[in-house]
Parts: sequence; structure tokens; C-alpha cells
Amino acid sequence: MSGLELPSLELPGLEPSEPEPAPAVARKPKSGTGGWAKKLGPYRQPRTFSGLRELAVTAIPFVAGWAVMCLAIHFHYFWLYGLLLLPMAGLLVRLFMIQHDCGHDSFFPNRVSNRWVGRVISVLTLTPYDYWRASHAIHHANAGNLDHRGIGDVSTLTVAEYLAQSRWGRLRYRMYRHPAVMFGVGPFYLFVLQSRLPFGFMRKGWKPWFSTMATNLAITVSAGLMIWAVGFWPFLLIHAPVVLGAAAIGVWLFYVQHQFEDTLWTGDDTWNVQDAALQGSSHYDLPLVLRWFTANIGVHHVHHLSSKIPSYRLQEVLRDHPDLRGQSRLTLLQSLRCVSLVLWDEKRRRLISFRELRRATAAA
Repeated sequence: MSGLELPSLELPGLEPSEPEPAPAVARKPKSGTGGWAKKLGPYRQPRTFSGLRELAVTAIPFVAGWAVMCLAIHFHYFWLYGLLLLPMAGLLVRLFMIQHDCGHDSFFPNRVSNRWVGRVISVLTLTPYDYWRASHAIHHANAGNLDHRGIGDVSTLTVAEYLAQSRWGRLRYRMYRHPAVMFGVGPFYLFVLQSRLPFGFMRKGWKPWFSTMATNLAITVSAGLMIWAVGFWPFLLIHAPVVLGAAAIGVWLFYVQHQFEDTLWTGDDTWNVQDAALQGSSHYDLPLVLRWFTANIGVHHVHHLSSKIPSYRLQEVLRDHPDLRGQSRLTLLQSLRCVSLVLWDEKRRRLISFRELRRATAAA
């Protein structure tokens, strides 16, 4: 559920020939925020009432929807059960976005409130809060940096790196970037398998492991109580498709936030925060209803400019700074083309498809 953002979408065994693998640490971003740091400063202050309101209008409908779906199964109103699946997945996406804000300490003014609200929501989203928070911090510190890929992002090879792979390496990459894997198998792998153990953070000590195991225990206890209350099959029929649906939506959101044609990838020597945010992160301009369900995460370029801005204030930024509205703008229809963009062409400075690479190779 990017961020969208999500745990890292890594492809084991297929690393670029260059550069060296990214270190599992969050580096201090280089300067380059220009005047935006000062302009966006007033929006960085969370509001307690706004946070409570956003939490209430998301959590209460989710709990109510869960109960209605349970009754629909019990009384065999399967049309109502099916009707609620997509809205419930959307509400879980929105809960994840609240967890995401808590991870940035931007949802409530109080740090302790952010931590514990994020941890409670993580039981529903199946995403260990502290483990994800550490991974996401690395993503923000390295997004769009060719020299620091591999943590918290979608694995992306340059054209040169792809051509340097063996035949088996190219096949693995093509399988990984196939839509059926990326948006079908990927969500299940991320939220059901990968998030259960904090691999990649072995050197961070006991905290990531303790946090993840505590979340796993809380998930097990919560699931056990729900199964005891409503039965195994009703629980499975409700929560499993809702979680997997939300995960698929989340992976899609995370994908289009950085995987679009005119995105930006650059080396460590020229990388800076402002360029990575304004050129390497999209403004996914969604219809109003989808904007609500995704908690404004489509305003991703502003989020990367200043991650401390609460999601409920991102539209306020666009209203007051109209020059940001058209920056890296991507509509819902335009975003569908992003699925085929899989390789970074360093010569043309844009993402290209496998078909474009074949044409270029044939022409050469």
C-alpha cells in the first residue's frame, strides 16, 4: 500500500552490475531544496483535531463495514458482501496512509500518539510499523538515486545493466516486472510473506526483530479472537480479500509514484532532494473519490519535498502554490501506460519499455 509507501519490492539475485548495493541506512539528504523548505514550513504542523477526524471517518466505517460483511455472509446476502469488498479495500488503503503519516510523525503533534496509532493500525494492514518505518526512511533518503537502490523501492535496472545480465538474469527481471507478478503475486509476497521477518535489517540490532515479532503476535492474537467470535470461514472470506485488494491498490500507487516516463534517476554526485521530489515523484491527479480513499498520497512530489506535511494538508499546499499542480502531473488514464515502462535509459533520460529497447537494438 507506497507510498505509497510499502515494504521494499526487491528482486533477490538480480542486482545491477554497477553501482555497489545500497547500504541499509538512511543517509542525510543532500542540500538542494531551494526555497521550498521555507515555503512549505507553515504546513508541517499537524493538527490534533484534524488527525482525530481523519482517523474516525476511516476507522469507524471500516469496523462497520466489517460487521455488515459478516452479517451478509451469515444471512447469505452475498451480493452485499461482494458490493462492499472494494470500498473496504479502499478504507484499508486509507488506514495504511494514516499509518504512513504516523511513520513520518506528521499525523498528530504528539510523537507517542503517532507511534501507537501506527502500531495498532499495522495489525490490520499486516505491515510491522517500526520495520516499515525504517525501510521507508531509507526510501526517502535515496529515491531516484542510481547509486543507492534496493531498499524500499521497485527494482529498476538501467538499459546498460539489463543488457549486461545473463539470459537467465534478463528472464528473471522480465518476470519480476510483468504486471501479473508485480500487481498479482507482489502484494501477497509483500504483505503476507516478506513483512513477517525483517530481513535486510540484520545489522540494526534487536529492535526491528522485536517490533516485527510483536506485530506478528498481535496479528495472531487478533485473528484468533475474531475467528473465535465469527468463525474461521467468515473471517477468512472477509479479511483475506480485503487485505489482498488493498495491497494490490497500494502496490499500484507506489509504482506510479516513481515509475513514470519522465521520472528522474541520477547518480550520487548530482542527486538532490528537490530534483528527486519535483521530477522523480509524480503528482497523481486522481478523481475526488479516489483522492479521499488514498488520503492525498497522489500529491507525492510535495510529500517528498517535505514528508512532515500531514496528508490532510497536502491539498492545501496545492491550493496555495498552484505552480506545483502541473509538476510531474499524471492522470488516471495516463498512468496505465506506466505498466510497460521498465528500464531507465540513461541516454534519453527517461523510462522505456522492453519493446522500445528491442526497436532501438534492431535499429542499431
